[in-house]
Amino acid sequence: MVSSSLPHADVIVIMSGSAVFKERGQRAAELYHEGRATKIVLTNDNQQSGWSSDEQRNIPYQELAARYLRREGVPAAAIEILPEPVSGTYEESLLLRRFAEASGIHSILIVTSAYHSRRALWTLKRVFASSSIAIGLETVPPGQQAPRPATWWLHIRGWQMVPGEYAKMIYYLLAY
Repeated sequence: MVSSSLPHADVIVIMSGSAVFKERGQRAAELYHEGRATKIVLTNDNQQSGWSSDEQRNIPYQELAARYLRREGVPAAAIEILPEPVSGTYEESLLLRRFAEASGIHSILIVTSAYHSRRALWTLKRVFASSSIAIGLETVPPGQQAPRPATWWLHIRGWQMVPGEYAKMIYYLLAY
């Protein structure tokens, strides 16, 4: 688990992660209410939730995350969804750089899960290295949707997240 301090940013970005959108959304809402940024940006991992009988459709996770943020008191006008789908942290970082440069954004505070923080920060630093855009990273305390570090191996969810993250980190070291 790593973090990178940034006391104030132009925007807060919640990294995609359909399995953990609530805990990331909660942390982003807390940062928004602390005044750390005036806007929250969501990316689109192109994943959809289960069937909603009320709406007669599968709801995209970025839409669920936006709803969650509104329930947490973030005004709809302060939430922006980037519609371009991304399939991983590297693509997401490239999209964020293009978005920041096109929007005149000078600083981004990233919110992600603790287990994802090392690879996310490593990737973001590489993608943003030649830009003047400042990147900060805040992690979500584990234990809500993601298991705690000391007991991850006792949970099925831990076995789904942690070994996969190690494999992805090795892949990222070799590919990028």
